[in-house]
Amino acid sequence: MTATTDVEIVDWSAAASLAGRVAPPGPVAPRAELEALVGSLRSAARRAVAPVQDVTGLVPATPGDASVLVVDRARWARANTEIMATVAQGALEAVLGDRPAPPGPTALVGAAQVGSVLALLSSRVLGQFDPYTDPGGAGRLLLVAPNLLAAEQRLGVDPEDFRLWVCLHEQTHALQFAAAPWLGEHLASVTRDLLADLAHDTRELGESRFRDKLRALVSALSAAVRGDGQALLAGIVSDEDRARLADVTAVMALLEGHADVAMDDVGPALVPSVRDIRARFEARRDGAGRADVVVRRLLGVEAKIAQYRDGAAFVRAVTDRVGQDGLNAAFSGPTALPTAAEIADPRAWVRRVHG
Repeated sequence: MTATTDVEIVDWSAAASLAGRVAPPGPVAPRAELEALVGSLRSAARRAVAPVQDVTGLVPATPGDASVLVVDRARWARANTEIMATVAQGALEAVLGDRPAPPGPTALVGAAQVGSVLALLSSRVLGQFDPYTDPGGAGRLLLVAPNLLAAEQRLGVDPEDFRLWVCLHEQTHALQFAAAPWLGEHLASVTRDLLADLAHDTRELGESRFRDKLRALVSALSAAVRGDGQALLAGIVSDEDRARLADVTAVMALLEGHADVAMDDVGPALVPSVRDIRARFEARRDGAGRADVVVRRLLGVEAKIAQYRDGAAFVRAVTDRVGQDGLNAAFSGPTALPTAAEIADPRAWVRRVHG
């Protein structure tokens, strides 16, 4: 992997390698079945494009679809180290200031932390849209084949319907960034600014706690890739930055809630068992056992679930008031994005944006 800076907080290649080695194995299936799964997922991703455009009313700013990668858990982990390396660009320099770069073993400590988090997540993520590592391009959609296979078996749902349902969610994300080509760089820029502020704040901890500063940045990066903004703060940054991060989290709630609404609103004409899938998926999401709840909290997944629900409630409330086109004004520019307060009070967003 090409380094994004002269000095790195994490040995990204080592992190990806570790995650790939320690990620739990996926379900076992005959080769022919796995090949059919890959083909089915690619087909579902293609089929999802047009319905998402129809149900959301969003229009890509430029032609071209996101690339679709059907991956295993190790490849998903490697892709996410690429995302994290892009987001982290310049963060270590902010921590170092005038001091020399840390020794190689320090980057390996960061690799161990990142790799262990990604290994746990690699067995849980069904799909992910990456708008960050292809500047100016259409982005890439990652579909984690073993996790989709395991989920559809566990839930007892129709496989073809479930695969299309998941692809509808991820293609909604692809369309969000295609309709608002400024959005990816906006989110990356805000995250970098917050990381720089975090680096400044952790420098105030004193010269003797340099490893603590690196650990704080690694935790922040892990939170960023999880989409869990509040975990990034952890009592480290200022109240002002806490408010800024809350607003970034609000944007993520919009994106996730919008995609959740879209994947359900296509209706049974396209996904005949959509209501059954949603019911079983929500029951599984709500009814995790004690051990799973601990893991979810460790990874920040609880905050992610809240994003889906809060964002979906915002999307439905706004659409009820000003229609689909009125909601889509949120993608017109950074100032139109909802704040954390507005996610909780959709009428406030409607008043501010639509008067």
